[in-house]
Amino acid sequence: MVVFAGQGDARRSMALLWRTPGSEPATVGPGRRPGLTVDMIVAAGIAVADADGMAGLSMRTVGERLGRTGMALYTYLPSKNELLELMYDQAHAELPTEYDPAAGWRHTIAAWARDLWAFYLRHPWVLQISQARPVLGPHEYAVLETLLRILAGTGLPARTLRRVVGVLFAFVRGSAQTIAEVRQATAATGVSDEDWWYARSALLTELAPDFAERFPTVARMENEGAFQLDDETVPYLEQEAREMFDTGLVVLLDGIEAARTRASTEG
Repeated sequence: MVVFAGQGDARRSMALLWRTPGSEPATVGPGRRPGLTVDMIVAAGIAVADADGMAGLSMRTVGERLGRTGMALYTYLPSKNELLELMYDQAHAELPTEYDPAAGWRHTIAAWARDLWAFYLRHPWVLQISQARPVLGPHEYAVLETLLRILAGTGLPARTLRRVVGVLFAFVRGSAQTIAEVRQATAATGVSDEDWWYARSALLTELAPDFAERFPTVARMENEGAFQLDDETVPYLEQEAREMFDTGLVVLLDGIEAARTRASTEG
């Protein structure tokens, strides 16, 4: 399921995201018990999504976690759309914003990428909120600001930096997406990753006896051990995604270094 941000009233949503004064009601009313706050609701929403995924998230389940009805939350938030945007932005607040510049841009970008990758795996529901329409909240911007500050040390021109930023986000997000989906697959299908692969690889050998002739490069790679597992306790695709992340990160960093060299030569 893909969720697109920005479906509610733009002014109300942005006011809540940036905590503009007056954007949420008072916590206590005459003759009422102490009320909720937007921050309390958002924290409960994140806890529900972490535990049960996006499918388990609703105003009702969040209200139940807070000991209230789902309807009680509408005093504070117009709809679930705004709740998701606030959850998405607030979750990003746990990411580091300071890295040691003395470590050098290459080491620091790698540390930033690994922190973001681990963040996505802690909160896989975040990956279901599309980047086609960013939330545009303060914590989302803090992550961007942090990366731009690190990349400034490369000396690359602004337009190149903008594209490098997009590549890094897409790479980290895509790598984490694969692992998140591998972890979700067993629960969703009732079939383990190991059983799925063994059943289909056996059928492939039976139903496509000419596989090696039709796909000689793939067959050669297999014969050379390219697809062997280093750790059979980890699902194949998860292990593959981890290795791709490590290798791909090195390749990207090498590419940034090449772009620096080219820019300095052209400059």
